[in-house]
Amino acid sequence: MKQPIEPGLITELQPMDNFIRELDAAVETHMDWTRRVMRCAVLHTSPGNDVLDPMAHTLCHFGRWFKSRAPDFENLNARKTQRVIVVHRAMHDSIRSICANVLAGRPGESADLDAFEQTQTELIKLLAEFKTQVLSTAARQDQLTGLPMRFGIEQEYLKFQKLRARHNLLLYVAMIDIDHFKKVNDTYGHPVGDIALRHVADTLKRNLRDNDTLVRFGGEEFLLLMLADSPEESTAASARLINAVRSAPVKISQDTQLTLTVTMGIARATDDEQLGAVIARADRSLYEGKRAGRDRYIYAHG
Repeated sequence: MKQPIEPGLITELQPMDNFIRELDAAVETHMDWTRRVMRCAVLHTSPGNDVLDPMAHTLCHFGRWFKSRAPDFENLNARKTQRVIVVHRAMHDSIRSICANVLAGRPGESADLDAFEQTQTELIKLLAEFKTQVLSTAARQDQLTGLPMRFGIEQEYLKFQKLRARHNLLLYVAMIDIDHFKKVNDTYGHPVGDIALRHVADTLKRNLRDNDTLVRFGGEEFLLLMLADSPEESTAASARLINAVRSAPVKISQDTQLTLTVTMGIARATDDEQLGAVIARADRSLYEGKRAGRDRYIYAHG
């Protein structure tokens, strides 16, 4: 019998989609805000405190939302994030001046109107650029796990080969597979399977070293590029990943935790060896590890 899913867990699975929806909603709310400003100019009715207050830029829906999401925007582009803050405040300042004059029976200043039009245009342009950047990133990123997709991994592998040669390091390619994942889907359903998959990805990411790269290869498989000073360092890093997953059960309901394990097949890349050949050797080791009982790492021979 499939277990019920704890409320709230499903909503965490699509952070990128949520970000885009929130951005669109915030922009639409600001468009509604400008319509109230237009009514003030034409009908001489108060547009509300979130327009007239000196700190209106912090009171409007967009301002509050943007502040809550500032770290996400700064990760995308810190300079543009600061520009959004400056432009948004300037837009509020100019429109507050216009509305104050209108409500006092005075004509608005053309300089304020010019400033409003310019800052509004720039704000919409900046937010459109952010949206384009997010969508472009999403095309190269797995929405479920937040990991890069396998597309482009060949270029990453070539970078690792250059680093290996430059710093006299060892380069390993590991295939990582979640053990008995089909059973998880069959027992608990695919929504829980998605939660489990993301949980494993997050656990692996938290235990990577600075010189490791992890991508979602497909299904419940991950591919890891790993540089090491010695075979012993590689072994220790592999053992840490295996132990980390085993030691971090995923909560799938109020009363149910699911212990997951992974199996790793690892191959050391030789000079100028093509990625496909290394993956094939790592894949064979992965299946060898599964035949040996799973929840372990196996290195390719040779």
